[in-house]
Amino acid sequence: MKFMKIGTRPDTFYTEEAVRTLISDIPSDLSIQINNISYLLHKFALLPRCGLLQRLCSDSDDAENVAIELHDIPGGEDAFELCAKFCYGITINLSAHNFVPAFCAAKFLRMTESVEKGNFVLKLEAFFNSCILDGWKDSIVTLQTTAKLPEWSENLGIIRKCIDSIVEKILTPPAKVTWSYTYTRPGYNKKQHSVPKDWWTEDISDLDIDMFRCIITALRTISILPPQLIGEALHVFACRSLPDTTKIRAPESSASQAEESEERSQRVLEIIVSLIPAEKGSVSVGFLMRLLSTANYLGVSPVTKTELLRKCSLQLDEASVEDLLFPSQSSLNQHFYDIDLVLAVLESFLVLCKRQTPGSVESNQFLRSLRKVGKLIDSYLQVVARDANMPVLKVVSLAEAVPDIAREDHDTIYKAINIYLKDHPDLNKAEKKRLCRVLDCQKLSPEVRAHAVKNERLPLRTVVQLLFFEQERSSTTTNNNPTTMNNNLSFKDLIPKGKQAPTPRTEQGKLKLGQDEKSSGVRGEYSTRSTAVSESVGEKDQHRSVKRSDGKVAVESERKGGKGEIEEMEAENKGRDVRKMNSKGSRSDHGRDKGRDR
Repeated sequence: MKFMKIGTRPDTFYTEEAVRTLISDIPSDLSIQINNISYLLHKFALLPRCGLLQRLCSDSDDAENVAIELHDIPGGEDAFELCAKFCYGITINLSAHNFVPAFCAAKFLRMTESVEKGNFVLKLEAFFNSCILDGWKDSIVTLQTTAKLPEWSENLGIIRKCIDSIVEKILTPPAKVTWSYTYTRPGYNKKQHSVPKDWWTEDISDLDIDMFRCIITALRTISILPPQLIGEALHVFACRSLPDTTKIRAPESSASQAEESEERSQRVLEIIVSLIPAEKGSVSVGFLMRLLSTANYLGVSPVTKTELLRKCSLQLDEASVEDLLFPSQSSLNQHFYDIDLVLAVLESFLVLCKRQTPGSVESNQFLRSLRKVGKLIDSYLQVVARDANMPVLKVVSLAEAVPDIAREDHDTIYKAINIYLKDHPDLNKAEKKRLCRVLDCQKLSPEVRAHAVKNERLPLRTVVQLLFFEQERSSTTTNNNPTTMNNNLSFKDLIPKGKQAPTPRTEQGKLKLGQDEKSSGVRGEYSTRSTAVSESVGEKDQHRSVKRSDGKVAVESERKGGKGEIEEMEAENKGRDVRKMNSKGSRSDHGRDKGRDR
């Protein structure tokens, strides 16, 4: 930070009640009233340098003692006192902190060269051009102080010159940066590292939103910096200026102050969103998700929310589970995680996918993006499933919103369902059925399917489907390779399972077992999931399979609730020839707890 010292005389100003004067043998003949302070001064010191005071004194009727009111002087009494001390030759120290009010007050008092040579305005302009604009932090501090005198600073060109100086230094190649800057990122040491490309982002984030917007707009207009650097500056500013939705606490200030702070935050967020570069990847999807969560908390305009949803959906396939974990902002929700936020982004992502007409794009790339999003949502469900207050319908809605083509296998969603069932033991039979309806038995890997048939938390109907599919699979030859990639994606493939037409029935009006393989997507190799497989291995089975003499398998249930289901499943599969299950695949060596609801 640079300083300029003017004057040589000691400061002899003192205050007596509400009067400011200075020690002198000469009686005061000039009284100046500024707000609640009266200054008792001398004409011989001020009039030769202040053109305004010359005119006001000449208009006064009293030639000896003149009283003047200067309530509208920019900078108030502090700025006026700097000008008065300059007139008396008293030592004053100028810096970026007090330059703006001093310069505006000097201009107001007309302390120019036309009044007297070497006047205050000339010295202030020299200090501004040679010291403040030449420095990095001096320009930023000066720009900050213009917030108290915005109109004067704009008219005198202070704001424009400071912004031009800041932008010019930002565009300097990092290797040529020689001035000090603020960079507090973890693990960074100026002595051991070269100048980072985003060295300037923290310093300009100290500005108010209007000055910050001017700088970013100027940088975007020049189009020299990569959009990722602009995005990093927006990220740093948002972290300092916007509330953290993951750590929101009850406001300690008054209602009016809280409302004012909220309105200011709304404006900041809307401006930040408007400044995000159009290029994909200029900001991270995690940052966009945080902005969207904050937007829901602050209640910003629908236009801003829609734009954020669109930007989030464009990069959803790049997100991680941590990018989606935000607390619910609604006071009506008892659950912690904001699952509605993720559902809204997913639905927006699917809308964009439908607009892209997948048949006309590279199907492999399009399908990979869908699969990444499907895996992401299923992994996210594993986390939110542990929330004790998470309603089952919320989980079902998000799970069913994922199109069937987006799931290469159902191992991950099975693990999420198993976690939810484990942490919510009070689910009734209907809720368990509703939750497990999203599972496709044909898309479970052999290891996970082996775990599922022994899982006592699953409803009986799901276990029976698994058993019959295993029999059917072992008794038929695989003429259609399920791993063949379907390159002809259709619009129907993007419709979430929960919004598709009901499952077709046979001529007898009975539900078919299993899923239609035509739109089930592709099935990849099983990636080892030891935690999912081993979580419930060793638990007691609640079903029992017994061999019948005619070579067919009947699944018996000792519970009244399960008996009707088994009879229904046996009726549906009447007349179907199946092979005998071997002793390892049968469930005859597992007991069943009576009376437990499926």
